[in-house]
Amino acid sequence: MSRWQTIPEMVASAADRFGDTEAVVDGPLRLSFAELVGRIHCAAGAFADLGVGKGDRVAVWAPNSAEWIIAAFGVITAGGVLVPVNTRFKTEEAADVIGRSGAKAVLVQQGFLGVDYTAPPGVPVIDLKSGFLASGRPFSRPVEGTDISDIIFTSGTTGRSKGVMMNHLQNLRLYEEWCDLADLRPRDRYLMINPYFHTFGYKAGLIASFIRGATMLPVPVFDVDRVVDLIAAEQVTMLPGPPTLYHSLLGVEDKTKLATLRAGVTGAADIPVELIRRVHEELPFRTLATGYGLTEAGTVTLSRPGDSFEDIATTAGVACDGVEMRIAEDGEVLVRGYTVMQGYLDDAAATAEAIDPEGWLHTGDLGTVDDAGRLRIVGRK
Repeated sequence: MSRWQTIPEMVASAADRFGDTEAVVDGPLRLSFAELVGRIHCAAGAFADLGVGKGDRVAVWAPNSAEWIIAAFGVITAGGVLVPVNTRFKTEEAADVIGRSGAKAVLVQQGFLGVDYTAPPGVPVIDLKSGFLASGRPFSRPVEGTDISDIIFTSGTTGRSKGVMMNHLQNLRLYEEWCDLADLRPRDRYLMINPYFHTFGYKAGLIASFIRGATMLPVPVFDVDRVVDLIAAEQVTMLPGPPTLYHSLLGVEDKTKLATLRAGVTGAADIPVELIRRVHEELPFRTLATGYGLTEAGTVTLSRPGDSFEDIATTAGVACDGVEMRIAEDGEVLVRGYTVMQGYLDDAAATAEAIDPEGWLHTGDLGTVDDAGRLRIVGRK
């Protein structure tokens, strides 16, 4: 079990636990944990002034930035529910998700990728850079661990996207374990390429960093030269991302710029063993974990320290603590345990279709599990 009941409680405690440790570096902006938590509490006050009450939803449709972090945890600290929106969504797709979530407001970064972000009629659009977040008095509203903390919409590859509801306790327990398995340490400097609108970026990124006391370095758009310069300038130690990220780093001419990198985490159905071997041999990483997860259940499996190149490349590791996994007769990966979502927002039929009466989540992925309990994903159903 987590030592905290709620995300706001855990985040507030980071001010005491890590104080003057650098919490976020975003361009010229540098904030300690004490300062960041102070800004989050002011943002919570601004949301409360806006009329955001317990359980009300607020959407954040913006790239990775310090303001995204302040807005997201400000919403949750005000007792609200965070709805991250994919920055690659077209206006119609975003309007659909924002409308169905019943969002009280949408936080955006105007002009990002040349887009003017809008919302359905009647939903206020607030620019993250506008000063709104700093306009409130420090505030927090009590919530319960079993209250919904976030609703993340699936990418909707098979029809309309669905809103996945998770509660505070699920997130805290799972990502506390993730910190151990991924070897995230206090004062690690965590370069965040994975977008915050995604579970990998928001939960394995931000929530994990507040749990551990790691410095968060948001990257809005991946550009390999810029990333290499940041790694060197900011002494980055932690760098999760897709396999393509590590391919890019292998192509960097001056590898001395990467000297501080220690830990990485990746995930994909099929990773070449050669890639993992080369990352270990040619880059300074001491650990490169692989895992499998989905919005509906967060991180399901992760590799373990000491796994071979072969295991890391060809399997997604073994199930996290308290998570059961089995393969159905048709080869589908089924998952059961405390991490499984609370359901799809306003969609009882889709929820019943995804989670059977025994509590097994039907992932739609096909896989095998070997004698050691290692999962291998072989395709989509």
